[in-house]
Amino acid sequence: MVSPILSSTLTEALVDIFSRRTRLQQVDEGGDFAFEGEIVGYTSTTASVSSNDYALLNRLTIRIKVRFKNAIDDKASWNKTFTAYEDYDSTKLLTEVEGELIPQIVDKLVTDIFQASASNW
Repeated sequence: MVSPILSSTLTEALVDIFSRRTRLQQVDEGGDFAFEGEIVGYTSTTASVSSNDYALLNRLTIRIKVRFKNAIDDKASWNKTFTAYEDYDSTKLLTEVEGELIPQIVDKLVTDIFQASASNW
C-alpha cells in the first residue's frame, strides 16, 4: 500500500527545504551532495483503542531509507532510515485523510533529513 503522490511530494519537499534554507543549487550531475532513497514502509495501524476494544485512532506511518553522499567529505556520508507518522480518527477511511496527512508527515521527514545532512556545516 502506497500513495501515488508520495514519491514526488517527498522529492519536491526535499528540494524546497534546501533551496529555502541554504544557498545550494540543484544540479543533475556532479554536485557536492547527493540524495537517493526509497519508500520502505507505508502502513496504517490502530493507534488507540477504547475500553470496548474499538479503535479510536489510526496511525499512518511512512518509513523511508535515504542515502546521503557528501562528495567533499566522504566521512559525512550516511545511510539512514527515517520514520514519521500522524494519527487520524478511526471513523474515517485512510483514502479520506491521506491528502492532509501526507504533507504533514513529509514535512517531518524532510526536516529530519535536512538536519541529519546539514548539521555538520
